[in-house]
Amino acid sequence: MGSDSLAQTKPIPIPTQEEDPSSQSTALLAFDTDSSLDSEVKSSPSNRHASIIFIALILITCIALSADFAFAFLFYSSSSSSSSSSSSAENKFSRPLKKLEKPVVLLVSSDGFRFGYQFKTPTPNIHRLIQNGTEAEMGLIPVFPSLTFPNHYSIVTGLYPAHHGIINNHFLDPKTGEFFHMASHEPKWWLGEPLWETVVNHGLKAATYFWPGSEVKKGTWGCPEKLCMKYNASVAFEDRVDTVLSYFDLPSSEIPVFMTLYFEDPDHQGHHVGPDDPEITEAVARIDRMIGRLIDGLEKRGIFEDVTIIMVGDHGMVGTCDKKLIFLDDLAPWIEIPAEWVWSYSPLLAIHPPPGQAASDVVAKMNEGLESGKVENGKYLKVYLKEELPSRLHYAASDRIPPIIGLIEESFKVEQKRSKRKECGGSHGYDNAIFSMRSIFIGHGPQFGRGKKVPSFENVEIYNLVTSILSLHGAPNNGSSAFPVSILLPRQ
Repeated sequence: MGSDSLAQTKPIPIPTQEEDPSSQSTALLAFDTDSSLDSEVKSSPSNRHASIIFIALILITCIALSADFAFAFLFYSSSSSSSSSSSSAENKFSRPLKKLEKPVVLLVSSDGFRFGYQFKTPTPNIHRLIQNGTEAEMGLIPVFPSLTFPNHYSIVTGLYPAHHGIINNHFLDPKTGEFFHMASHEPKWWLGEPLWETVVNHGLKAATYFWPGSEVKKGTWGCPEKLCMKYNASVAFEDRVDTVLSYFDLPSSEIPVFMTLYFEDPDHQGHHVGPDDPEITEAVARIDRMIGRLIDGLEKRGIFEDVTIIMVGDHGMVGTCDKKLIFLDDLAPWIEIPAEWVWSYSPLLAIHPPPGQAASDVVAKMNEGLESGKVENGKYLKVYLKEELPSRLHYAASDRIPPIIGLIEESFKVEQKRSKRKECGGSHGYDNAIFSMRSIFIGHGPQFGRGKKVPSFENVEIYNLVTSILSLHGAPNNGSSAFPVSILLPRQ
């Protein structure tokens, strides 16, 4: 590019005595000459020499200016290229720690943070992480069912719900007849090895400020006091952030290398008003303020660039209204589905027929009715034997999963019978292929490229990502061992 620019600044030939006197010298000087002046120029050699010298001076000045511009262009082009090269080099290898002695991962969950919420209102702190970190460009894909407990536990174990055992937020164990609910902390329910247990297995410390499963004492994890907070929704978000920050004030050898931080919002508001209400906008702004508080605290300690922050959500949210309902009682002409057969209605229909009632017959008759065109909204529900569900859902290999599963279309709900209740709100738990079920993934820290975008991926990949950052040997899981290589910067 430099040679072309210089070529354009070639000096214009100085006219000679043989040339037409009305040629370049006259044009360059823009003289408004008349015939008498032309005559004077021709008759006076001294005047003609003076004009030629004057023109030559102007041309030399133009050449000098052109050279200056060319030099400036080359200089700034080189500077820009150097800056680009510097930025490229920074994204080529992971950055060394400046203050911390070893890597620390802080896993932050904003429950129900649907992908796209980050654009609903100014979120300068979240966008600071995005701009200087790595983002799943079109969102994080939840596991099926896209519910809170199954997904949070998949994130920290790398296992699909059928393998880690938490197949729903509430469910019945058909073998024991026992009921699982969100306060069930017995180890028998929680299979797999969560990240806090993996960390402790390696002789390191972990801290959890709320996370489904973190209060369960299993293996080497004993939910230590002051490092394992018992769930209490009334604890202010600010207090949660400040407590996590206080861990960085411990002696270097005592700082947990893995921490979790959980916020209920904006899921709480989403269920009440759906994803498009001003309440959601305010909830998102509040989460952004908490991220800002976290960043400020890390910066004051001089460790913001050392700490790896991974911000995720567990699922998305979609609006629902009672006009989008499917009633099981409407299937009575084909088959009666008693309420006691139904373990969950929406957005995951789960049916467990009694012994002697073939599940395959129930499925066949239900689908016959749903496809008849005579059941209101029937076309928006498809019922399967669990082993015949699409394999991409990974939702069959557990006795805890009922034999019949119904996939409900986005925004629709299943109820037992008609009622006069009319309300709108929001829900999640649908097929994880539905875009509205996606959440966010943002990684910021020494091993994440700055301003990098990566394709969407399922959240079971996060377990291996964290163990790779911490250089730990993880437990067997459903994630890909090659995934961290595709998203993290290599170490120098």
